Amino acid sequence: IAAPARHWSLARATMSACVSFASARALRAPRVSQRRPARKAPRAVSASSEFQAHKGAFLRASVPSLAASVTSSGSKKSTVCASADAVTTGTTAIGDVCELDNFQRVSVLAEALPYLQRFAGQTIVVKYGGAAMTNEGLKKRVIQDLVLLSTVGIRPILVHGGGPEINQWLTKVGIEPVFKKGLRVTDADTMEIVEMVLVGKVNKSLVSLINCAGGRAVGVCGKDGNTLRGKIRDPEWGFVGDVTSVDTSVLRQLSESGCIPVVATVAMDETGQALNVNADTAAGELAASIGAAKLILMTDVPGVCTDKDDASSLIRTLTIAETRDLVASDVIAGGMIPKVECCVKSIAQGVKSAHIIDGRAPHSLLLEILTDEGAGTMISG
Repeated sequence: IAAPARHWSLARATMSACVSFASARALRAPRVSQRRPARKAPRAVSASSEFQAHKGAFLRASVPSLAASVTSSGSKKSTVCASADAVTTGTTAIGDVCELDNFQRVSVLAEALPYLQRFAGQTIVVKYGGAAMTNEGLKKRVIQDLVLLSTVGIRPILVHGGGPEINQWLTKVGIEPVFKKGLRVTDADTMEIVEMVLVGKVNKSLVSLINCAGGRAVGVCGKDGNTLRGKIRDPEWGFVGDVTSVDTSVLRQLSESGCIPVVATVAMDETGQALNVNADTAAGELAASIGAAKLILMTDVPGVCTDKDDASSLIRTLTIAETRDLVASDVIAGGMIPKVECCVKSIAQGVKSAHIIDGRAPHSLLLEILTDEGAGTMISG
């Protein structure tokens, strides 16, 4: 008896993501820093020496320049930066050109088993934005990753913004985007466009992509089910809001039924007025309220670096105290400050760990969740 078409679509999407993730995992350079400790549950399956030798030979034969750079310098500028460069220059990303044999594929997947077991049934909140949201190739990978996580029993919740799309539509209707201190000034006309674009266009586009990839996505915004209530932060910024309360009952029901909630960050105040809420902040509040195992912020930088212009200075792990010290000493500055503050606040409210990763790197989401090495900076209590 023929299986339903959706099942075949889901199987193909899952296998495609698995194979592509295996390619990215096999090419990942070893970390120089040993600051990231082993996860609480050590890996039950380790790669055999035969596989390690096989993988080394594969690296040297298939990507000599990358292997040479890793061997000579041991620096982190490996897969993340090479992939990011490929995206910005329009060249083919590493994950697209490398081929793995069947043994390598199943070995990489076997390594992921302990992580899949540990996070099965747990919620992971992913804030999606930046280049990974505007580049179609990266967008496809992120969608595949989400569908794979959902397929193996992890419960992802996708929270998104849509700044570039908003700017495009404001320009189309003759409204000049205005920013003060990094925040969008949101008057009544701008708020109308923000709500239309985030809820009506970006949100439904992401839902369609997930469903076409074999997943089951449902789009909501902060207004739905009183998910996000807020208040105006400061009249200087118009209808920019701060979250005052969160109701996760709708999101829980969707996740428990096997759906992937896709949340547009438009909240409302006590009168029903729409409010423009920062997507990082909204993701952090949702993660804390729903008791997520992880909060993951996808950005356009590798993570927290001691030198923002040097990807090899990436800090793998941070505690809350260390994070605050880096902010006080201006190592963490500019646009990274609100991101780490969001992470720290969510952890203080019960989220087990928060992660800042480079969304431009292929399958960085899977690498951060399913490997010891990770793909960015992990902040924990």
